[in-house]
Amino acid sequence: MRKYSAVLTALCVLAWAFAAMAVTPENPKIMLKAGEEVYACACGKDCPCQALSKQAAKCPCGKDMVKSMVMKVEGDTAVIKVNGAEQTFPTKGKFVCGCGESCPCNFVSQTAGKCACDKDLVPAK
Repeated sequence: MRKYSAVLTALCVLAWAFAAMAVTPENPKIMLKAGEEVYACACGKDCPCQALSKQAAKCPCGKDMVKSMVMKVEGDTAVIKVNGAEQTFPTKGKFVCGCGESCPCNFVSQTAGKCACDKDLVPAK
């Protein structure tokens, strides 16, 4: 019985930690760390989308996002090497994937569009 209780407690802690990391309208920030790969909008610094995702996707502007490397994270921005050039992206989205807390996309964008799982992006709160 004690072993069952310890396993249940561990599972609850993991579920809480996962929910805290998931991108939702209430938590519109993608959690990144230096050295991590992420998919990024490759349209350049003037693109209004500034989209990031943990899954391969199309950018809200319709172009393919590219696998990129997180160089550093400071506050609500991340420096990401996209196609060999460093670019700063906001880590807090004005729009996020609308599929809920269990969604693996962790998709944030500064403009409306579709998520990696083809759901509509919803406004952050």
